[in-house]
Amino acid sequence: MIAAVALAALWPATGCGEAPARDDAARTLGDDQITVASFDFPESELLAEIYGQALEAAGYDVDLALNVGPRELVEPALARGLVEFVPEYAGSAMQFLSPGGPRPSSDEPATYTSLRRQLRDQPLVALAPSPAQDANAVVVTEAVAVRYGLSKVSDLRVVARDLTFGGPPGCPERPFCLAGLRSAYGLDFATFMPLDVGGPLTHQALEGGHVDAGLLFTTDPSIEEEGLVMLADDRGLQPAENVTPLVRQEVVDRYGDGFVATADAVSAALTTESLKAMNAEMAAGEPAADVATRWLADRGLA
Repeated sequence: MIAAVALAALWPATGCGEAPARDDAARTLGDDQITVASFDFPESELLAEIYGQALEAAGYDVDLALNVGPRELVEPALARGLVEFVPEYAGSAMQFLSPGGPRPSSDEPATYTSLRRQLRDQPLVALAPSPAQDANAVVVTEAVAVRYGLSKVSDLRVVARDLTFGGPPGCPERPFCLAGLRSAYGLDFATFMPLDVGGPLTHQALEGGHVDAGLLFTTDPSIEEEGLVMLADDRGLQPAENVTPLVRQEVVDRYGDGFVATADAVSAALTTESLKAMNAEMAAGEPAADVATRWLADRGLA
């Protein structure tokens, strides 16, 4: 059975020093389970369920660590061996793993190649990327778009100083959120409102007029359903964000070609449209585990 676990069960308590962390990592890497982790937003939980259930159906013992937290927590956990498999997004993963290094671009093969190059000196492997992508999107209501004549992100340049922007708490420092909007587009908003990671709080803030613009995800089905306007990224800030599993090298070495083939088969079947459809099912109240089970069964992957 796949069990959801908290990262607290893997990560040492504050003040416990380095030795317990190494012990926990040794236990995680040395057991017979593959620990699949997700970030703290629904689509990431869905992807962890999809890959985890597919691996379990293929005979692997899987443990799920769901809603662990932002990339700033999950990636170090993966690097230290506290989790072993993370469905990542190629461009954001590359940027995080190589701060100050080459910038990921919208070129999918180039971004994937650069990501693999960044991992050469780390105990991690980037498995085959999926055709499915999910990138950050700057979104406004139709009323705001009409009022200020907005159709692309660069249109915000002349009005941003009078507007409030809403997004995840870490948005101001992230290169594909406010920090990137500032450097690529010269946008300085009057106020930033910390909300959630592309979730209901951001939608409510937009609809209620508490923020004028917000950060959502391109696979969010509610953008179209609610008549929101996704501004075109006309200066190419957002990179290729193909879903790409990052896995500990020890796991690949231990389980070999069969393990890789199972994960790659899932990635090959994932599309951007299927992610949108599954996100819509979850938004309607379906648990991520059930949505994943049905999607895998329909494709003969579980």
